[in-house]
Amino acid sequence: MDASYHDLIRRRLALPYEEGPDKVSTLEEAVGRHVKAADMLYLGAAHGRANPLMREVVRQWWGKRPGFTLAAVGIGSPWTALIHGGLVTRVITTFMGEGYPFPRPQALISRAILDGRLEVQNWSMLTFPLRLLAGAMGLPFLPTRSLLGSSMEEDNTRAGDFIATEDPFGSEGRVGYVKALVPDVALIHAWAADRAGNVIIAPPMNESLYGAMAARRGAVVTVEKIVSTELIRRHASLVKLPSQYVQAVVEAPHGAHPGGMWGMNVPELEGYAEDLDWILDCRKAFRKPETADAWIREWILDVPTHQAYLAKIGYAKLMEAKGRAHADAWVSELESLSDGLPSGPAVNGAEWMVVAASRILADKVRANGYKTFLAGVGNSNLAAWLAAYQLKRDGVDVELMAETGMVGYLPRPAEPFVFSFRNFPSSKMLTDILHVMGIFMGGRHNQCIGSLAAGQVDKHGNINSTIIPGVTYVTGSGGANDITSSAREVVVCLEQRPSRFVDKVPYITAPGRAVRAVVSDLGVYEKDDEHGELQLTAIYGEGSEEEAVGKARAACGWDLRVAPRLRRVEAPTADELGLIRLFDPRRYFLG
Repeated sequence: MDASYHDLIRRRLALPYEEGPDKVSTLEEAVGRHVKAADMLYLGAAHGRANPLMREVVRQWWGKRPGFTLAAVGIGSPWTALIHGGLVTRVITTFMGEGYPFPRPQALISRAILDGRLEVQNWSMLTFPLRLLAGAMGLPFLPTRSLLGSSMEEDNTRAGDFIATEDPFGSEGRVGYVKALVPDVALIHAWAADRAGNVIIAPPMNESLYGAMAARRGAVVTVEKIVSTELIRRHASLVKLPSQYVQAVVEAPHGAHPGGMWGMNVPELEGYAEDLDWILDCRKAFRKPETADAWIREWILDVPTHQAYLAKIGYAKLMEAKGRAHADAWVSELESLSDGLPSGPAVNGAEWMVVAASRILADKVRANGYKTFLAGVGNSNLAAWLAAYQLKRDGVDVELMAETGMVGYLPRPAEPFVFSFRNFPSSKMLTDILHVMGIFMGGRHNQCIGSLAAGQVDKHGNINSTIIPGVTYVTGSGGANDITSSAREVVVCLEQRPSRFVDKVPYITAPGRAVRAVVSDLGVYEKDDEHGELQLTAIYGEGSEEEAVGKARAACGWDLRVAPRLRRVEAPTADELGLIRLFDPRRYFLG
């Protein structure tokens, strides 16, 4: 080759170590320049939450009334500060409440809704990212089977953001259409980016980064580490947001705190786990306005920078979080909790419920050939986990999925949270909501059974986990509506009392057409078809049948029917009790 070509290659075609415009900024500059009053802010939760940006928004707008609309797949403390401070007047979401390590309604959010200070538009875990995807694609809408027959269909139709109609191509049944969601600006936290804003993010990706691609003014991104373009090229398969969508990049190590970040086995990126103690303290503070005010002052307003925030957390806590991110950290953690593990065969109501539900799930898998479980939170999750392990022991091919993007995982002990980071390394696939909920559960080859919790259930199996008018905002749908809309059938786990077993739910989060069984701490309730009424079919323990039926009737809000022949559930085995107790050693769900 002529020497001039060699020279041309060297001068013009060599890959640059750094490439593109420099978008590196400080938190203060990035938020000050890109967040405007009356904006719709999209707060991302694709693996890591945008907590440094949330805190900076609070600092810059505290004491003002910017009238933000907040769009996020899920909202809880510490993001509650945006609502408590009056910065947000409207929320578009699937879940509002405390999530990790166990779900609960959030008192300050509930009060703001009931008092009329906060408007909420409720969506499901699948329809929310579908709206963002439509916005990113420049489409006016996208189709879905979710929401049909629920109160969300009615509410969002009135709002002009949802339409249900007969399939325009002539197949049987109705189809829903969700309107595109286009935020003004997206606030994102990710693993790494180069100075131009090419962003690496780790799976599972939850709602993915469609919100950043849909936003009118693009995204402001905080990252654990600013890296070279050369490293970006080496890990191009992990780049999920290219630079043209990014307006500013801010380096913020440990930026997902108090949440965690999984390390992806990329040597340059070191993972860390959730800060459980900090989260529980934060949740406690946000129970009351005065303690929330004090917490916001201590942890946001009086902490001017992200570096000061990390210093306040302290080196020891940050290193502990890194240690807990190790794939086998559960071994030593479980050992430290072992004194609290019950011994012996004594069984409480929650344990009866979980074991009974797991057996029903396993029987349905065997009878109908289901291949996957999709579980909600709490005891319904423990039941699915136990069923999966029992089926695998017996050689039945079945896989656990979690809506955030986990497929084929084996749950590790000591952490019963359905989206626990310690289960990522045991997954066979890590993806996002659209794949799990839209295709693997609800798609053409759907062979999925759902296991769900609920706030309330009625005699037809309709679920309410959204709002009890005049009493409380519960949490919202999460993935519950999508599961009842698409899974082959559903089993519900719910502790029984008259306020939760009601004649008719006041809000239908998830229609009961696919619900075939409801398992409580007092017995098993089943129905024959989608239009049927739940009746008591099985009871627990060795007491009298009359006494068991009397307790079930007393804790039921409708005129309960009892099957002519009641089954008696066999007592849990030592293995069954041992497994669920190992999954939940802190007794978050088992009581």
